[in-house]
Amino acid sequence: MTDISTTYMGLNITSPVIISSSALTGDLQKIIECERFGAGAVVLKSIFEEQIRAEAEHGVSNSNEMYHWFPEAKEHVMGLTLDANLDKYLKFVKEAKKAVSIPVIASINCQTSNEWPRFAKSIEQAGADAIELNISIFPFNASLTSAEIEGQYVEILKAVKKEVSIPVSVKLGSYFTNLCSIARDLVNNGAQGLVLFNRFYRPDIDINTMEVIADNFLSIPEEQSISLRWIALMAGSKINCDLVAATGVHYHIGVIKMLLGGAQAVQICSTLYTNGIPYIETILSDLKDWMAKNRFEKLDDFRGKALNESTTLPSFERIQFIKRDFE
Repeated sequence: MTDISTTYMGLNITSPVIISSSALTGDLQKIIECERFGAGAVVLKSIFEEQIRAEAEHGVSNSNEMYHWFPEAKEHVMGLTLDANLDKYLKFVKEAKKAVSIPVIASINCQTSNEWPRFAKSIEQAGADAIELNISIFPFNASLTSAEIEGQYVEILKAVKKEVSIPVSVKLGSYFTNLCSIARDLVNNGAQGLVLFNRFYRPDIDINTMEVIADNFLSIPEEQSISLRWIALMAGSKINCDLVAATGVHYHIGVIKMLLGGAQAVQICSTLYTNGIPYIETILSDLKDWMAKNRFEKLDDFRGKALNESTTLPSFERIQFIKRDFE
């Protein structure tokens, strides 16, 4: 019998398909539906400290001139607003845990260093099975070196790990000088999982209005090559954590490719906006059919099977570039 169960950061999951953080996982009924159609786990919609603070700042600025003269009152109100939103998120974590039996992973994105561990500790107490740190520090500050940016990622992780005992993963973007280096630093400091990669909004320009707009909200299958490359490189170098592929995984073919490349599981999102939540069942059914056709009984029978020395050496991509140029 075909078995598609696996583990992620020590958690038992019934399938390798995890629903990534999005508006879908910010709705309790949709989370229940994801479980019904076979999702192995869900990552709840992120709680964004920066967004909460921006909303609070806007409210305070428009409410009363008193805050201009009494900044301590403004900070107090800001703190109350932050706590109220955190309490709302914690309530949602508890509701999700009661509603489904699959692992519930909370996602946090903070702006100030002291809030990461505070949020994480509260989320653990609310019953989350694990935490995904959605860290996004963009290199827009010319005075901040690459090493300093990477150091901030590590310090955030270390601060969170001091406060919680549940598994912690880090969802990374691909904007690093040396991805393998930052990955190893994070693993050496306690990251039990790495999610490759975070997909940021892609800006565009409307030539009629001549304004910058947020476009390309959904991923496309062609984008999976970036995640596949780094999943294979890191799995091939035997990095000591679970690797999860994200971005561009739309069909069972993408799931299979990532597993062949060494991924422990995959995260999907855009395909559910396009095809609906029931499409999870189709992906898993097609995965099982492929496994049966190739006589694989479980995922470990073929996980990492595509890896070999030539595909995991750093020179691989450059060799392929040269071949394409001359053939």
